[in-house]
Amino acid sequence: MDRFAQLEEYRRQALLGGGSERIEEQHRKGKLTARERLDVLLDPGSFEEFDMFVRHRSSGFGLERHRPFGDGVVTGVGTIGGRTVCVFSQDFTVFGGSLSEAHAEKICKVMDLAMKIGAPVIGINDSGGARIQEGVVSLGGYADIFLRNTLASGVIPQISVIMGPCAGGAVYSPAITDFIFMVRGSSYMFVTGPNVVKTVTHEEVSFEELGGADTHATKSGVAHFVFDNEIETLLAVRKLLAFLPSSNDAPLPHLPTLDAPDRLCPRLDRIIPSDPAHPYDMKEVIVEVVDERDFF
Repeated sequence: MDRFAQLEEYRRQALLGGGSERIEEQHRKGKLTARERLDVLLDPGSFEEFDMFVRHRSSGFGLERHRPFGDGVVTGVGTIGGRTVCVFSQDFTVFGGSLSEAHAEKICKVMDLAMKIGAPVIGINDSGGARIQEGVVSLGGYADIFLRNTLASGVIPQISVIMGPCAGGAVYSPAITDFIFMVRGSSYMFVTGPNVVKTVTHEEVSFEELGGADTHATKSGVAHFVFDNEIETLLAVRKLLAFLPSSNDAPLPHLPTLDAPDRLCPRLDRIIPSDPAHPYDMKEVIVEVVDERDFF
């Protein structure tokens, strides 16, 4: 096989991730693949992938016999509304999206680039946590990511999108980013799962009660945005980015509006009821004041 044909074969394998059967299983669960999510999130044709052919270097526990290209995460740069963003999307079809040393290096590389060029970093998380076969090397990869989370804080926007049952290190990092999106019914965030909780505390708790989207949006306050499906969630990430600067050195996005700044809002006179004991919806006040009644 000549080198160009070999390259195309490698590319075909990389695009398949964990293989056709696991991709079909992902779809049966109502979930998109890592690459499909990036297609929805980014402007069409804008994605430039990094390190497509990276593979793990582990040789223990039989891992040397299974070395898929990409090693469970798709990384690169693209645009949203014409603005450059750095992205990584974990692939649950490859080792359950678990984090290895090589996997972590790919994420760190794209985070370093984001800070260097002053661009937002968006992480699509679908991972069971550390790849246990790699032991402390995998945990060290999380430490490298956490360090970059703290260094990037206040410098560039960091957005986390939880797209599956994420546990352990896969939620420590998102929890210290700026904005967290979750999908109702399919995404979960917990330090450890219901089975471990039952073993240690003898308490039976469901996935939803322990770390579901509504739990984190209404009780813990960890999640900022919750939507009913992955498409809505990813489109909402695009909308959020339209309100944010690319970095602490960049200006705020400027959008034209037909609303005059000195317009009158006569409805404000009627929103607050005459009876002080009667409630009213504060969001009605907000949409009256903001441009184009556009409130996110």
